Amino acid sequence: MTPDLNKSLLKEFDQECVPRHGLPGAAYVNESFYELENNYLFSRAWVFVGFAHQLPNTGDVLPISVAGQPLFILRNGAKEISAFHNVCRHRNLQLVDKPANCGRLLRCPYHSWSYDLNGKLKNAPFFGGDAKQQVSGFKFEENGLVPVSCATWHDWIFVNLDPNAESFEEFIRPIKKVLSDTDVTKYRPIATVELGQVRTNWKSLMENFIEPYHVQFVHQTTTSQPLQDHYPVIEGKCLGSAVDLSKEQIANAGKGTLGVSSRYLTLFPNFVLGTYAPDQIGVHLNVPVDTETTLQFRVIYVHQDASYSDAETQKLKDLWYAVHREDHAICERLQTGRHSNISTQGGVLSPYWETSVRKFQELVANSIRPGLAS
Repeated sequence: MTPDLNKSLLKEFDQECVPRHGLPGAAYVNESFYELENNYLFSRAWVFVGFAHQLPNTGDVLPISVAGQPLFILRNGAKEISAFHNVCRHRNLQLVDKPANCGRLLRCPYHSWSYDLNGKLKNAPFFGGDAKQQVSGFKFEENGLVPVSCATWHDWIFVNLDPNAESFEEFIRPIKKVLSDTDVTKYRPIATVELGQVRTNWKSLMENFIEPYHVQFVHQTTTSQPLQDHYPVIEGKCLGSAVDLSKEQIANAGKGTLGVSSRYLTLFPNFVLGTYAPDQIGVHLNVPVDTETTLQFRVIYVHQDASYSDAETQKLKDLWYAVHREDHAICERLQTGRHSNISTQGGVLSPYWETSVRKFQELVANSIRPGLAS
């Protein structure tokens, strides 16, 4: 699983080696900007929302929120994962308020309307007066749950609210190209690192993961990956960085630190995947709560042929918890700084190390631009 990315991209970056401004601070603290993101970015993109292993059994349901819309995902009778708007068609009550197993029917607690695992309305008791009285002009087949486009890649669930969105296969094509030598389907989850709410905008966490510039300063005690060995990755909407270490560097890495060849990849807007040679993958989910808060957790995967003891797994969890906490402290201070009037110009981005951040910010800006014109 040694990274084999195209380092010739650096030559292209060197040709235009000039600092460029980033997004203004308002993009991270302004409620109106966050509303634009919900209306024009998250409502039109394939958004990463959860993990298939969270729904192991038929009837498992999980409430989620995308672009401010209440949704839920479930495992149906065919063992497939699907998504629906999380509202009863009767009075629009939120149907699912916590992870659960609904059995074979999803029942509204308000007036007991019930739906099967394909979203079809099966029962509307007393709607016509008596228990099973029919109502003229009311058709069960027209009052089922409203579905949302949903797709699963290995263990990772995505939804899209836009009926005219690009196909899911087209969406994941860039990251699959970059991961051409890594078969992610051969990796299994072994642990979840609960990271809770971080007091920062979702974009700060994404951008922090994308760029390697901060690693040697923020992660001095938790990583052994010299900055000079990193390089940026830009492949369509797959953005990030990678680092190739020699056998000698790996052998001399600090004990208990991350000292392996790695790829730090994202798929716009919010999918994050890291590969860590020879046998680990990490995927973490960033869920925007509001302009200034993001919920985050990470799932650790190992190759199907790898064997980790409970103690080794705990060491992995401890390492990644420490790494993330270092990032959180920085990102929370970023959030504070972006309230300053000085942040109006957006700071400056390194023309060498932060090119992928610039691309991410361009994608954000282009996504919300239609809302600025209306």
